[in-house]
Amino acid sequence: MRPSSEAELAQAVAGAAGPLLVRGGGTRTIGHAAGEVLETGGLAGVELYEPGALTLVVRAGTALAEVERVLAAERQRLAFEVPDLRGLLGREGVSTIGGVLSANASGPRRVQVGAARDAALGVRFVDGTGAVVKNGGRVMKNVTGYDLVKLLAGSRGTLGVLSEVSFKVQALPEAEATLVVEGLGDEAGLAALRVALGSPFDVSGAARHTGRSLIRVEGMAGSVAYRVGRLGALVGGDVSVAEAEASAMLWRGVRDVAPLTGKTGEVWRIATLPTAAAEVVSRTGGEALWDWGGGLVWLLLDPGRGAEVAAAVAGRGHATLVKGEGGPVFPPEGPDVAALVAGLKAKFDPRGILNRGMMG
Repeated sequence: MRPSSEAELAQAVAGAAGPLLVRGGGTRTIGHAAGEVLETGGLAGVELYEPGALTLVVRAGTALAEVERVLAAERQRLAFEVPDLRGLLGREGVSTIGGVLSANASGPRRVQVGAARDAALGVRFVDGTGAVVKNGGRVMKNVTGYDLVKLLAGSRGTLGVLSEVSFKVQALPEAEATLVVEGLGDEAGLAALRVALGSPFDVSGAARHTGRSLIRVEGMAGSVAYRVGRLGALVGGDVSVAEAEASAMLWRGVRDVAPLTGKTGEVWRIATLPTAAAEVVSRTGGEALWDWGGGLVWLLLDPGRGAEVAAAVAGRGHATLVKGEGGPVFPPEGPDVAALVAGLKAKFDPRGILNRGMMG
């Protein structure tokens, strides 16, 4: 099924005789959901774009590339730096903006500006009964009722099928530069990232891979040059600077998990305490890409290591199996959280037809 309007989408969901597998472009799907495919790609197009108000309203099936093209024409962007995981996951297809919000897909700049959910202003969606629901608005001051915008973000289509989303957007910076710090071990390299993030120099990216730490700053050219100099003196080590496109290329690699792409094994996405990141990796082994100063670890391991990963992360975050076939994809929920999730699903999808098993 590929509805071309919100009304058709509502009819499709209301008339479904069994489970539905909700899919935008299929580029971010993980988990074990099955059912009749319901594609949202027919719900495409920009509804409203006001560059002066930094506001964008777009139908959920619109290609992410089209959204980025429209914004770039006005020297603006989605601040949360959407990852492209097609290479990592071996996928083709076209990423949609609804899929971005459904996965809460966010990149290295999250340490500075927040995630996709933090940029979302409002949503329209169809719940599991076929009812159309609207929440939020087109300005940040809208606080009416429950914040379903953030509830839908990251729910991966299990609570409703997005038909329209609105975002606040961001002006492109005049300049960017990245400090590349060599010659530090993992503990010292991650400590340098934490020092940079804790400084007053407005760092917009802090990542590490294969003995190299990356620290990004963005903004007015003079400010960037000043902050680069101060940060270089602050973090120590063997420091060089990449600017403009050379800097951007480094961060596309981090954003898209390029260092682990094309390699054999399972890939885990581990959210943990930055101070615990090195220990988590040392307990599990494997090749690691650290982001957010260590708050996010992409970890490449041999298959069948799920129990070890869970033990290493226990009490200090959670792990998601992004690429691999063995075991559950998402971490088990505690009884209180499980009860809350069950209550939400009973309210928004009482028949249990939307992406059944996706979050299991």
